[in-house]
Amino acid sequence: MGRVAELAHVSVRTLHHYDEIGLVRPSGRTAAGYRAYSADDVERLREVLGYRRLGFGLREIAELVGDPSADAVAHLRRLRGLLLERRARTDAMVAAIDRELDVRAKGLKVTPEEQLEALGARLYDEIGGAYTTTRRTEPRIAARIWDALGDARTVLNVGAGTGSYEPADREVTAVEPSAVMRKQRPAGAAPCVAAAAERLPFADGSFDVAMAVSTVHHWGDPMAGLREMWRVARRVVVLTFDTDEPGWQDRFWLTRDYLPEFATVLAEFPSLAGMAEAIGARAEPVPVPWDCADGLFEAYWRRPEAYLAEHVRRAASVWTKVGPEVERRAVRSLGDDLGSGRWAERNSDLAGLEAADLGLRLLIA
Repeated sequence: MGRVAELAHVSVRTLHHYDEIGLVRPSGRTAAGYRAYSADDVERLREVLGYRRLGFGLREIAELVGDPSADAVAHLRRLRGLLLERRARTDAMVAAIDRELDVRAKGLKVTPEEQLEALGARLYDEIGGAYTTTRRTEPRIAARIWDALGDARTVLNVGAGTGSYEPADREVTAVEPSAVMRKQRPAGAAPCVAAAAERLPFADGSFDVAMAVSTVHHWGDPMAGLREMWRVARRVVVLTFDTDEPGWQDRFWLTRDYLPEFATVLAEFPSLAGMAEAIGARAEPVPVPWDCADGLFEAYWRRPEAYLAEHVRRAASVWTKVGPEVERRAVRSLGDDLGSGRWAERNSDLAGLEAADLGLRLLIA
C-alpha cells in the first residue's frame, strides 16, 4: 500500500479511507496480510483520483466509477474532456488578466467595473458567450408578446438583457442592471439604462407599456419590481413561469428526471397567482415550439442532446444556480440515457408534438 500511495501522490491514510467507504478496495492480500492492489485496482484508483482532482465529491465519484457501462477508455475520454474545458477557462482568464496588465502598463486608469469585467464580461464573451449565440428572439413567442403590447408606442423593457424581444416598430427604452449584459447589446439596440426593476428611475406613467421577458426570477424582490412596472406604465406584459400547479416540475422531463433540484431553486419564487394579483393581470399559457430559436431553459425539450453542450447550459441560469456537482450528475445521467435509448423510450410521446406547455405564462395587465 505504501508504494501505491507514493506513486499516486496520496497518503496511506487516504487509501485506507477509500477502502473503508468501498471506493477503492484492494482485491488481494500479501502473505503477511497487507493489502495488495491488482492492476484493475490501480486503474480504478487512477479514475477516482482523476475525478477528485477535478473537484468531484466522493459520493459522485462512486457513481461515476461504479457505472457498469463505462470502461477505462470511457473514463479517460470523460476526464480528457473535463480537463480541456478547464484549460479553456484558465486560458481565457489568463488572457483577460494579460489585457488588464497591458492597460495598466500604459498608465491608463482601470475602473472598478472594468476590473470586474476583466474576469466577468470578457470571460463571458470568450468561454461562456453563449447568451448572444443561443439566446435570441423566438418569432412565435415574440408574436404573443408583441400582440399583448396592443397599440402602445412607448415601451419600457425591464431586465432587457441583450435586447431579445424588443419590438422594432415601437419606441423602446431598456433597463438592465448587469454591465455584462449591457455590453453585449448589439449596435443599434434601444438605449439602455443601468437600473434595477425594484427601483426604476422614471416618473409615474412615463410609458404606454412595461414589458419583462424571462427575467423576473432574477430579481431580488419580484413583487416590488412588478409594482414598479405598474407604476411607470399604463400596461404591463410579463413572460414568466408558473409554479402554482401541484407537481409542476413533472411537466418537463429535464426537471422531472435529471434536475429535481430545480424546485429548490424556485422555492422562494412568488406564485403566479400572487404576481397576477399584484398588477391585476390575467395569465395565458405560452407553448414552447419544438424548434424554439431562443435557447431558454425549456427550449430543447424535443432536442435533448443539446443539453449536453456547455454553451447551451451556460445560457440558462438554472445550471449555475443548482451548482456544478448537480450539473455534472444531470448531464452525465442524460448522456447515459441518450446513449442507451432510455430517454427515447421514456419520452416517446414527445416525438410528434409541435409545441409543449412547459409552464411559461404571459401575464397581461
